[in-house]
Amino acid sequence: MVRKEDVDLLRKRALSMLRASKYHFKEGDYDLAAFLAEQAVQLYLKYKLFDLTGEIPRTHIIRQLFGVLAQLLANKRNIIQKFIKENRSLIIRLEEAYTSSRYLLRKYEKDETKELVDFAEKVIKFVQDL
Repeated sequence: MVRKEDVDLLRKRALSMLRASKYHFKEGDYDLAAFLAEQAVQLYLKYKLFDLTGEIPRTHIIRQLFGVLAQLLANKRNIIQKFIKENRSLIIRLEEAYTSSRYLLRKYEKDETKELVDFAEKVIKFVQDL
């Protein structure tokens, strides 16, 4: 049985990561801000799926998490698929932040990071409104 406290913990962590992403962006630590933006989205999607199914998906790929969400919310599938299609490039760039900021010698610039942090906030709002 899924405990409400466990579900709430995932949501709170996701929102904390979003706040941390914004903080690190303001501090000019763009690599960490981009990484945390991705983590916030990933965890928020996992929170929503955990709330719906009682299970936490093992993937970290945002597009896959959205796919599972679209399957579970069949009545909102078209809305979710439209969101994914319209934001595909940003979703992919957010997914890349997961690996790039950790393992590659890639530096995130201010404008690019701002776009990712703002998009993370948009994704979370979109999922909240479902």
